[in-house]
Amino acid sequence: MPLAVCATPIGNLEDITFRVLTELREASVVLAEDTRHTRILFDRYEITTSLLSCHEHNEAARAAEIVPRLLAGERIALVTDAGLPGVSDPGARVIAAAIEAGAEVTVLPGASAVETALVASGLVGERYAFIGFLPRKEGELRDVWEELSSVEWPVVAFESPKRLPKTLASLAAADPGRRVAVCRELTKKFEEVVRGTAAEVAAQISEPPPGEIVLVIGPGDAEVGAAALAAAHAAVAKLVAAGTPRKAAAEVVSELTGMSRNDLYRDGL
Repeated sequence: MPLAVCATPIGNLEDITFRVLTELREASVVLAEDTRHTRILFDRYEITTSLLSCHEHNEAARAAEIVPRLLAGERIALVTDAGLPGVSDPGARVIAAAIEAGAEVTVLPGASAVETALVASGLVGERYAFIGFLPRKEGELRDVWEELSSVEWPVVAFESPKRLPKTLASLAAADPGRRVAVCRELTKKFEEVVRGTAAEVAAQISEPPPGEIVLVIGPGDAEVGAAALAAAHAAVAKLVAAGTPRKAAAEVVSELTGMSRNDLYRDGL
């Protein structure tokens, strides 16, 4: 029997497919990121299948335990708290181990926070990129903004509500006119989408909001991004020519532009 990777609702419990419900009912056991959270879904649909925890701290051990059971013919389902396992959530190790062992793996699609936010943002195009959770450190965030400055399609990211105000302020400092959308509590009662430029949205969200957050960043301008990068490198070169140590020059220009200090230093060598 296959390992069934099942998408579960990202908020509203009615956003689940008949196929997933059938699989959860008929499985021998369901691996769940948080059994207490999944029990709420099970109670809603009167599912009595046994639950087994499978989270970031025990996933490797759980994979070693589950693969022999799959090969022996057990029907096993895999879920996370919301959305599809393996997408910024536990599950990837179990899936990879099952595939490597030659077990069949099938994916049952469903609700997606990434695509729901993308469409709700109004920034959707023919292409998009998903980059998971944003880094916590300011310097790493600046590196991300620099990297995305010339990306010509929307980018979707997850962010903690506690870090959201600082993240928006960082983006506004690097690219104030960039179009963004903050999607909060998608599919839930208090769903909200805040749209505008990075500067506008950063000014509007100055305190951590409650709920789950998905951030959609609009397309960058390849020509503007390339021109800004070239100007930053030229500024470093001028400071070095005037006698400023290269490291100090890179630090100054990085502070002024939001571009990566390491890249400015390294590329100027």
